Amino acid sequence: MIENAVGLYALPLGIAQHFIINGKLVLVPMAIEEPSVIAGVSYMAKLAQAGGGFRASATAPEMIGQIQLLDLADLAAAEALILMHKDELLASLHGLHPTIEALGGGAKDLQVRQIATSPIGHFLVVHLIYDVRDVMGANAVNSAAERLAGPLEALTGGRAHLRILSNLADRRLAKAEVTIPTSALAFGAFSGEQVRDGILEAWAFAAVDPYRAATHNKGIMNGIDAVVIATGNDWRSVEAGAHAYAARSGHYTSLSLWEKTENGDLHGALELPLAVGITGGSTQAHPSVHANLKLLGAKSSGELAGIIASVGLAQNLAALRALATEGIQRGHMRLHARQVALSAGAEPAQVAPLAEQLVREDNIRIERAQEILREWSEQK
Repeated sequence: MIENAVGLYALPLGIAQHFIINGKLVLVPMAIEEPSVIAGVSYMAKLAQAGGGFRASATAPEMIGQIQLLDLADLAAAEALILMHKDELLASLHGLHPTIEALGGGAKDLQVRQIATSPIGHFLVVHLIYDVRDVMGANAVNSAAERLAGPLEALTGGRAHLRILSNLADRRLAKAEVTIPTSALAFGAFSGEQVRDGILEAWAFAAVDPYRAATHNKGIMNGIDAVVIATGNDWRSVEAGAHAYAARSGHYTSLSLWEKTENGDLHGALELPLAVGITGGSTQAHPSVHANLKLLGAKSSGELAGIIASVGLAQNLAALRALATEGIQRGHMRLHARQVALSAGAEPAQVAPLAEQLVREDNIRIERAQEILREWSEQK
């Protein structure tokens, strides 16, 4: 699949449970090395069942291809020419991707942006809106942008320079929502109202402060990336699009929104660009990806995007709940104990008992793990 390959680098693959999404029970494969993520999203999905689970949706799978037009004397005149001949330009792309077109996809629109000032002066950017149906779409969009460059040059007299998709896929959005009864949030010494209000206070911090928002959104992406990787999609493009979308107002902020409903329940929503596919690329070439997609049962790229957004929202809730109550480290370090045991040099049969002792002592450090292993060795 890649050049200069020397081996395989594996990530742990787990299954997130308890997800009800649009009334359907979904098992979600997640590829991730960080402990507590799968446990966190599974538990939050179980809590969400009290409110009917997650509701998810996605817009049309429209991607943006950008063509940069340089050496234009009059930007306004060139823009007018392009828009006047838009139908002809779009028609020139017919037949480029017949399978996508047969399914209702293909070139849908052209938009033009004037860049009045830049380090190199002014230029035009043409946005090709291309419906890619159930593939991620990078290759399809890039091919279409390449083909469109010549006709644009001939029409405007300009020079087409960059011709490539944008990973800010803000026309291809996925949204997930959840409502959790306050009573379902209670645990231990914390009342449901305390947990709910603590979550809202924690979210408000991320909503106004970019330093907090960066970590807040990273937590969301813990869940999202793990599913994107497990399904053979491009997690780097999803990351880039998500963080750019979080800054679309000019201020980097939380991707999620949490609020109290009229009857006092907790309501959350997450919206972000998700350019993911269920066919093409590694979804066909990688047997594990094929199996993971079969397990998910998503019938379209939009359904997959909705599932992924739901997992991101669940992970966000898990992190906020932990931060607002007993702290993020308690549960995380408890699950981290196995990694500490392995790092200390424990044999396979020793990992579980060593992790249990570290947790029991509340001393999850590699030095203590090594000390225990030495004690066990001396007792033999």
